Amino acid sequence: MRTLTYTADLCVVGGGLSGLCCAIAAARHGARVVLLQDRPVLGGNASGEIRMWVCGANGENNREGGIIEELMLENYYQNPGLKFPIWDSVLYEKAMAEENLTLLLNTSCLDATMDGDRIVSIKAWQSNAETFHTVHATYFADCSGDSILAPLSGAKHTYGREAKADYGERIPPDVADRKTMGMSCLFQIRETDHPVRFTPPAWAYTYPTDADLPYKSHHKDSNFWWIEVGGEWDCIHDTDRCRDELLKICYGVWDHMKNHGDHGVENWELEWIGFLPGKRESRRYLGKYVVTQNDVEAGGCFADTVAYAGWTMDDHFPAGFYYTEGYPTVHYPAPERWGLPLRCMISENVENLTFAGRNISVTHAALSSSRVMATCAVLGQGLGTAIAQAVKDGCHVSEVEIARLQQTLMDDDCLLPRFDRKVSALSLAADCSAEVVRDGCDRGEDHVWIGGAGESVTYTFDKPTPVREIRLVFDSDFDRPYDNMPCNYPLVQTKYKVPATLIDAYRIEGESESGEKYCIEVGENHQRLVRHKVDWRVKTLRFVPLTTHGCEKFRLFAFEVK
Repeated sequence: MRTLTYTADLCVVGGGLSGLCCAIAAARHGARVVLLQDRPVLGGNASGEIRMWVCGANGENNREGGIIEELMLENYYQNPGLKFPIWDSVLYEKAMAEENLTLLLNTSCLDATMDGDRIVSIKAWQSNAETFHTVHATYFADCSGDSILAPLSGAKHTYGREAKADYGERIPPDVADRKTMGMSCLFQIRETDHPVRFTPPAWAYTYPTDADLPYKSHHKDSNFWWIEVGGEWDCIHDTDRCRDELLKICYGVWDHMKNHGDHGVENWELEWIGFLPGKRESRRYLGKYVVTQNDVEAGGCFADTVAYAGWTMDDHFPAGFYYTEGYPTVHYPAPERWGLPLRCMISENVENLTFAGRNISVTHAALSSSRVMATCAVLGQGLGTAIAQAVKDGCHVSEVEIARLQQTLMDDDCLLPRFDRKVSALSLAADCSAEVVRDGCDRGEDHVWIGGAGESVTYTFDKPTPVREIRLVFDSDFDRPYDNMPCNYPLVQTKYKVPATLIDAYRIEGESESGEKYCIEVGENHQRLVRHKVDWRVKTLRFVPLTTHGCEKFRLFAFEVK
């Protein structure tokens, strides 16, 4: 056996979307980061091992921007057939591309060394390399979902459902309990051009009639999320027990669809079945603030907002699959944008412990809205950016200059409800041929420049002006009607390409007072947020769109100079 030791500004435990976005954000803003993931792939519930599509805020123009949108657009570009192994490699590539980020896959956190109320280091085991890893860090971010650092560090946490009276909520039961939402194993099917028979394993459950699957839609376009157990068990220590039960149900449901009644799947075959359950809820940390149902319904109006949610309060019944009295979840209304504060990601009692994802400091009721993966991703980006700023400024993460942090996040294309992004002074000082590209809002039809062939956007300065950065935000169609990944594979598959509204090729032209010309020319752009570092001294600066990914008009939200 060997032991390797690392020293970092931030150690992130857990490589789901929250942990990945946290690690990338911190690394991009200058922090030295070690990311531990106990699986061979990144993405958590979105990975090829579990295969849940990424859900987030509901409503028009509410899709999450920032790193999660970058990941999705990269996937459409590299993976138009939407194959899960390629999606896994897209996530891997993004982590490996960061110079300040050390990625350790197949590495499970085992222990924590404490000094009073601080974590000094953690110890992890990489089984395939027979190697122990010890990571010393200034901050630790637990993005593991199950909150592995809680029992190892003594951090305050909770499990289960609060009572109504605990926080004055209406959704919880009258008496607190240790019941949670359960976990699911998904399966996916593929259409062929011929009939395919199916023989279930002997140990699978049998469901002879539709009456055996009450309130459970099982058509071929379902992702079978309702195959769910564990909410009345222990969603951490009973994970393998849950998997065994879920596999019996999965095979039984497919046997029912294939062999009991006409479900339109004669030519369909079982393509894949998940052996790793996707979890919805387990331990939740107690932070410097606990977000409640009341906060959700009030819109999350926090001064230290660093992320947002917008999923309904989608509260799955603990009995899961075995709930037979009606639909297995209830959707309580929630605002389409409600803010989440930095304080709910900072431990109440362990000084340098933070967290992002489904384990943040929320009640069970609030969790039912904040737990979906796109929300977890923007939580991760908010936390990682905050920690990088704290490290740079030499202050505790709870004491960072919030206004500056919020502007950094919005500049990185993260929406923060009720907060406005400040446009650079240099952009505002110039004359601009299209005011809308410097109005500070990067989404919505009222904030987009729409141009035709031969049209451009120009800045004119009253004197020669140094420009160091050019920031562009294109239109990636935040209201696109398709998910990031499929739940099945029909014979004729849609090839999901980069959104047609994105500008593909463009030029940026600069000219000095003496007539010296500068030029950047880009082709095959497939991202929404693009920055160009330059060292120009110009009197005029022009953005010239050339082609799109299919849209007739050019659409541009932001063209700014710094």
